Formats: sequence, structure tokens, C-alpha cells
Amino acid sequence: MERTVKSYRDLVAWQRARELVKEVYLLTASFPIGERFGLVSQMDRAAVSIPSNIAEGYGRSTTQDYLKFLRIARGSAYELETQLVLAVDLGLCDDARARRIAGLLQEVIRVLQGLVTALERRIEG
Repeated sequence: MERTVKSYRDLVAWQRARELVKEVYLLTASFPIGERFGLVSQMDRAAVSIPSNIAEGYGRSTTQDYLKFLRIARGSAYELETQLVLAVDLGLCDDARARRIAGLLQEVIRVLQGLVTALERRIEG
């Protein structure tokens, strides 16, 4: 059964990305104060960028514009993935927590890719 999407809030990609933001903020709140303008800022911004770009793209007037913002969201997800690896490398995040966040991040990427693919097919006809 296919659900009707009436708002970007109905999109699984946006819902999961919102969960991801919460997890990232909880993680970065535990980082040392010296990282406030470094990795904390970068990770928080990349995480917030994902649902924000999904919402902004949804509000655009063309499918091409929507795709552009979904691709930006996907890029931010990959950026966050790299930053999470760096946080582990620097001893700022334990492996178990990183795996949990990475799992959610992979789900966001997978759902975003599915949305991009579906919209590309719609354009192609």
C-alpha cells in the first residue's frame, strides 16, 4: 500500500534524517569544549543540512530543483559519515555509538537514493 505524501514531513527520508540530527547533537554535546568550533560545528551543520535540504527541495517548483536539493542532502550525509569516522579516529566516539549512528545514517542515504531514483525515473518518462 503506497502512502500519499502531502508534505515533506511525510517522507521517510526526512523523518529518519530528523532522528539522525538528534543523535548527532547528543553525540557532539559530549565532545570536549575545544571541539566546539571544529568537529562539533561541522557535524552539527552537516546533520542539520540533511532534513533541511529535503524540506527545501520539496518546496521547490520543479522536480529538477527537488532533485538538486536531495542530492545536496545526500552529499551532506556522506560528509557526516566521514566526520563520524574522524570522531572515532580521534577517540571522541566509541565504536558502539558510532555503529548505531552509522546505521541510521546508512538508512538515510538508502532512502534518499531511492527517492532520487524514483524522481529521475519520473523525469525520464
